[in-house]
Amino acid sequence: MSTLTQEQRQMLRQSEGEPVRLLDPDTNREYVLLQAEVYDRLRSALIDLDPREFYPALHRALRDEGWDDPQMDEYNRYG
Repeated sequence: MSTLTQEQRQMLRQSEGEPVRLLDPDTNREYVLLQAEVYDRLRSALIDLDPREFYPALHRALRDEGWDDPQMDEYNRYG
Protein backbone atom coordinates (compact mmCIF):
# COMPACT_ATOMS: atom_id res chain seq x y z
CA MET A 1 0.00 0.00 0.00
CA SER A 2 1.26 3.48 -0.83
CA THR A 3 1.48 6.22 1.75
CA LEU A 4 0.23 9.77 1.53
CA THR A 5 2.62 12.56 0.69
CA GLN A 6 2.96 15.54 2.99
CA GLU A 7 1.09 17.65 0.42
CA GLN A 8 -1.80 15.15 0.26
CA ARG A 9 -2.07 15.03 4.06
CA GLN A 10 -2.24 18.81 4.15
CA MET A 11 -4.93 18.85 1.47
CA LEU A 12 -6.97 16.30 3.42
CA ARG A 13 -6.71 18.35 6.62
CA GLN A 14 -7.82 21.48 4.78
CA SER A 15 -10.75 19.68 3.15
CA GLU A 16 -12.28 18.96 6.58
CA GLY A 17 -13.36 15.44 5.69
CA GLU A 18 -14.55 16.18 2.17
CA PRO A 19 -13.03 14.22 -0.74
CA VAL A 20 -10.01 15.81 -2.42
CA ARG A 21 -9.76 15.97 -6.22
CA LEU A 22 -6.35 15.36 -7.73
CA LEU A 23 -5.27 15.78 -11.35
CA ASP A 24 -2.68 13.58 -13.04
CA PRO A 25 -0.88 16.04 -15.33
CA ASP A 26 0.47 13.24 -17.53
CA THR A 27 -2.94 11.78 -18.41
CA ASN A 28 -5.15 14.75 -17.54
CA ARG A 29 -7.32 12.33 -15.55
CA GLU A 30 -8.97 13.41 -12.34
CA TYR A 31 -8.97 11.25 -9.23
CA VAL A 32 -10.74 11.55 -5.90
CA LEU A 33 -9.00 10.91 -2.61
CA LEU A 34 -11.44 10.03 0.17
CA GLN A 35 -11.47 8.14 3.43
CA ALA A 36 -11.56 4.37 3.05
CA GLU A 37 -14.71 4.15 5.20
CA VAL A 38 -16.54 6.47 2.80
CA TYR A 39 -15.34 4.49 -0.22
CA ASP A 40 -16.43 1.20 1.39
CA ARG A 41 -19.93 2.55 2.12
CA LEU A 42 -20.34 3.89 -1.41
CA ARG A 43 -19.06 0.70 -2.99
CA SER A 44 -21.36 -1.43 -0.86
CA ALA A 45 -24.37 0.74 -1.72
CA LEU A 46 -23.62 0.61 -5.44
CA ILE A 47 -23.07 -3.15 -5.52
CA ASP A 48 -26.43 -3.79 -3.88
CA LEU A 49 -28.18 -1.23 -6.06
CA ASP A 50 -30.99 -2.26 -8.41
CA PRO A 51 -31.31 0.59 -10.95
CA ARG A 52 -34.99 -0.25 -11.43
CA GLU A 53 -35.61 1.19 -7.96
CA PHE A 54 -34.98 4.63 -9.44
CA TYR A 55 -37.48 4.32 -12.30
CA PRO A 56 -40.48 5.79 -10.41
CA ALA A 57 -38.46 8.79 -9.21
CA LEU A 58 -37.02 9.30 -12.68
CA HIS A 59 -40.46 9.21 -14.27
CA ARG A 60 -41.79 11.74 -11.73
CA ALA A 61 -38.84 14.06 -12.34
CA LEU A 62 -39.27 13.89 -16.10
CA ARG A 63 -43.02 14.43 -15.81
CA ASP A 64 -42.48 17.42 -13.53
CA GLU A 65 -40.12 18.90 -16.14
CA GLY A 66 -42.76 18.57 -18.85
CA TRP A 67 -41.42 15.58 -20.74
CA ASP A 68 -44.88 13.98 -20.87
CA ASP A 69 -46.23 16.99 -22.79
CA PRO A 70 -47.62 15.78 -26.17
CA GLN A 71 -45.47 18.38 -27.93
CA MET A 72 -42.40 16.50 -26.70
CA ASP A 73 -43.41 13.59 -28.98
CA GLU A 74 -41.54 15.45 -31.71
CA TYR A 75 -38.30 14.29 -30.12
CA ASN A 76 -39.29 10.63 -30.50
CA ARG A 77 -39.11 10.97 -34.27
CA TYR A 78 -35.42 11.86 -34.11
CA GLY A 79 -34.38 9.00 -31.79
